[in-house]
Amino acid sequence: MPAHTPDPHTPGVPDHDTLDPLERERAHLAASRTALRAMRHDVESLDIRNVTANWVNAEVLQRQIDARIEALADLADTPLFFGRLDYTDFPSPPGSSPAPEEGTAEGGAPEAARYYIGRRHVHDADGDPMVVDWRAPVSQPFYRASKKDPQGVGLRRRFGYTGGELTAYEDERLSDPDEAEKASALLKREIERPRVGPMRDIVATIQPEQDEIVRTGVDGTVCVQGAPGTGKTAVGLHRVAYLLYAHRERLARTGTLVIGPNRSFLRYIEQVLPALGELAVRQATVEDLVTEATGVEVRGTDDPEAARIKGDARMAEVLRRAVRSGVTMPAEPCVVVRGSRRWRVPAYELEEIVRELLERGIRYGAAREALPQRVAHAVLTRMERSGEAPDDRVQDAVARNAAVKALVKAVWPEVDPVRLVLRLLSDDGFLAECSEGILTEEERKAILWTKPPRGVRSAKWSAADAVLIDEAADLVRRTPSLGHVVLDEAQDLSPMQYRAVGRRCTTGSATVLGDLAQGTTPWATASWAEALSHLGKPDAAVEELTRGFRVPREVIAYASRLLPHIAPGLSEATSIRDAAGSLRVRAAAVEELDGAVVDACREALEREGSIGLIAADARVPALAAALDAAGVPHLAPGAETDADTRLTLVPAILAKGLEYDHVVLDEPAAVVDGEPDERTGLRRLYVSLTRAVSGLTVVHAAPLPEPLRDGSNGGDA
Repeated sequence: MPAHTPDPHTPGVPDHDTLDPLERERAHLAASRTALRAMRHDVESLDIRNVTANWVNAEVLQRQIDARIEALADLADTPLFFGRLDYTDFPSPPGSSPAPEEGTAEGGAPEAARYYIGRRHVHDADGDPMVVDWRAPVSQPFYRASKKDPQGVGLRRRFGYTGGELTAYEDERLSDPDEAEKASALLKREIERPRVGPMRDIVATIQPEQDEIVRTGVDGTVCVQGAPGTGKTAVGLHRVAYLLYAHRERLARTGTLVIGPNRSFLRYIEQVLPALGELAVRQATVEDLVTEATGVEVRGTDDPEAARIKGDARMAEVLRRAVRSGVTMPAEPCVVVRGSRRWRVPAYELEEIVRELLERGIRYGAAREALPQRVAHAVLTRMERSGEAPDDRVQDAVARNAAVKALVKAVWPEVDPVRLVLRLLSDDGFLAECSEGILTEEERKAILWTKPPRGVRSAKWSAADAVLIDEAADLVRRTPSLGHVVLDEAQDLSPMQYRAVGRRCTTGSATVLGDLAQGTTPWATASWAEALSHLGKPDAAVEELTRGFRVPREVIAYASRLLPHIAPGLSEATSIRDAAGSLRVRAAAVEELDGAVVDACREALEREGSIGLIAADARVPALAAALDAAGVPHLAPGAETDADTRLTLVPAILAKGLEYDHVVLDEPAAVVDGEPDERTGLRRLYVSLTRAVSGLTVVHAAPLPEPLRDGSNGGDA
């Protein structure tokens, strides 16, 4: 299906009936932009001075109006629509009327059955839609219809843009049996378009298998095992956008959250949802969540063994025991004085109340609040037996009685989660008591502080410590649940981190994204079944994406040589992109390695798009000095590239989730050696090898890791 380009002989602005197809589409684009500006002007013109009851309501309404105005912004370089559907069987989903034009569409379809598909809904002055939101039910066939299953679509049109200007279109006549099914040239061009700056949306290029995940219902948790280049991160973000469209009121009440592995990654993806018109989705790391909830500051680090033990799911039971360790059984009766009467609840009955609350398994704080009410109820029972008729006010008064308060303080003391974890990691005897039969002596020694801090403020809390405090806090008070959580790069989370995320979607759903082959932490996930169990979503569906759209076939095949050594149970990824010469492997003398890397970067800079120089963390300072000496400007991860500075120097530990048009990988052996064990090192290398969108150049002085030595290594070897 050839892409159509403008006819240079077409008059500038002819009558509507004489417009050629491309000019006709440009006219619709111009009219749609005018309609969008009118929609924004209508919202800006709203006068709410006399429609609110008080200043609070006025403030809330004004914020909603401001958000609506921002969502209606017309981004000049962002196409307002990217596709069109002409139906042969007219669909009638609610709220999805077709674009209002007269006449007959190309291919014979009545224009009453024509829909322009875009990033947001746009309507004209009469309320008739000129562009339909890509998330609407009527838009779904744009992503899923095929020759075998046209879903009522006669013609699917894709549009090509250059700098915001509509420059081409391409048709698929799905109902025409004589037209052969071909790959879309515009779709291929969009996927391969050079990328400078942060991640962009894939709304114009979503594939059928991706769309099925995107439109999964809000009540279902889905886990996506995605090989490099399969678009799993984009799928997760587009699913959030879809759910906010389909269940806006529900999620507006309960909230949505995107969790990423680090701040650099979050900066990289932060513009995707705003480009889709969704401005209110929070993005954070697990560390952000737990430090915000607990109030502690992460200033320390753990060695790998201590971090592994602190992240083990067994620590949840250790903390449960620690939280309850202060509960004691009453040894004396509780005597409540009211007026001239004394009401006595014996110790054995108080013990029954305490044990019953412990056995119920409710949170510590809730049980502590229930205890005085239970004691007061025992007193009221005695009052009724004596002929009195106490009501709820009397029960509340008894629960606040000094004797009852003293009892609660003695048998069920308050727990400060931060101080509790401080004691647990400082007091050998307390840790031994709480972890008996759970941790070994060696494991206890590994997590105990050698020099306990004097107090909470002086403690150098690690990220794993903050997660323990968050767990303890939830044992005391329930963590509020959100409506939907997206968890990206999930394979690197510890069981305790999964529990921390799971607490934030106990009554909601989640989208879990990751690749087991890219797990690079000592506690990396062994299986999704295990991970989902820790998350509290054991029944979640697991979907596997293996068809890549980003990484060239030659590059993914090279990286996949590592799979038998790092994740033998996973299917090997494939790629639809066959870019010859996309892989180069170059050997250099040790003393010439830095210069060879700089030369490779210069060659990459001669091409379009972003360039990432990925190296072992220990090699970054030397390479930064070499680039500076050679006068090659470069950025750190998270900094936004521009036309003048397109090279980013990336420590391998931060490469996960990022992508660049061209990647120069420095010294693979150093990447492997920089990790505590060979498997983790090879996984880090697998991540680094699969960051390239168009080309990968590997430069090495040391011998390549053994799995990469066999077979062809591309050019320049």
